[in-house]
Amino acid sequence: MKTYRTLLLATIAMTFALIVLGAYVRLSDAGLGCPDWPGCYGHVTVIHASEHITAAQEANPEGPVTFAKAWKEMIHRYFAGIVGLFILAIAALAWRHRREAGASPVLATVLVGVLFLQAMFGKWTVTMLLKPAIVTGHLIGGLTVLTLLVWLYACTRGPAAPTVSPATRALAVVAFVVLAMQISLGGWVSTNYAALACTDLPTCHGEWVPQMDIRNGFHIVRELGQSADGETLTMDALTAIHWMHRVGAIVAALVIGALGFALRAAGHRPFGTALLGVLALQIMLGLANVWFSLPLPLAAAHNGGAAALVILMVLINYRVRATAQQRVSGVLNESPAA
Repeated sequence: MKTYRTLLLATIAMTFALIVLGAYVRLSDAGLGCPDWPGCYGHVTVIHASEHITAAQEANPEGPVTFAKAWKEMIHRYFAGIVGLFILAIAALAWRHRREAGASPVLATVLVGVLFLQAMFGKWTVTMLLKPAIVTGHLIGGLTVLTLLVWLYACTRGPAAPTVSPATRALAVVAFVVLAMQISLGGWVSTNYAALACTDLPTCHGEWVPQMDIRNGFHIVRELGQSADGETLTMDALTAIHWMHRVGAIVAALVIGALGFALRAAGHRPFGTALLGVLALQIMLGLANVWFSLPLPLAAAHNGGAAALVILMVLINYRVRATAQQRVSGVLNESPAA
């Protein structure tokens, strides 16, 4: 089990890095650096595809294909492949240790299924030319993989001693749902390139509630930069996407912040403090992205902050759930003696 636990920790770290790297690739407009999948013009490396890339650059110097973008895209794919191999190894070890506590072979198998779906989203991201719904699905898939990995790791650890009230456990679940919704909104902002639709703070275009086109902004099935009717997506639609993410941030900050303080009061001080700290950092990163016009390092770090919140929320939900189960089990075991 030691090898299993170590492999889980290593894969969690790599998946976190992969999510940040994926954001870097997307935000540096390198998502179509290689226009096919899984290779680059049918080749394993950029070097072997150099003839095709040179021809594409000469035909369209300002186009999506350059050597730098192709390398970014392929490094992301290589890294994703390594993470995939590690996840297959985790599933194999989970079944090997299936009779030991904390192995969770069924969940590890589910993880392999999610990994396969995530690989398909990676393919469709390229072959469907960065369609926003697909790219957002790819981001959510990556965070789902991270969630399952962290839950598998949590299963190998024992529950904490302090218990929490049913209200705090319910708040932990609600906070996780709110976080998932806010991350999905953030993904929608990023994949529609709406991060700078509002450049002032705290207002947007000088108004608390600006003019918006919510219908086209949140029409899910459409091409990048286009409305459902095939027209160019307007600034009002991009403003709607950006503004809704701001509103979501306020709700998420209130709910997740309340959970952080509740955990501290319930004796889970390290978790509560860590949650409040990462939440504060994530809010500052979001504000800084608007203040400084979305510099690439800050934008990628904002994705990392979201992934860090996911890790913490999974650990917290597992821990408060495990302590509750432990208490119920203790009551049931004591009943016959009483």
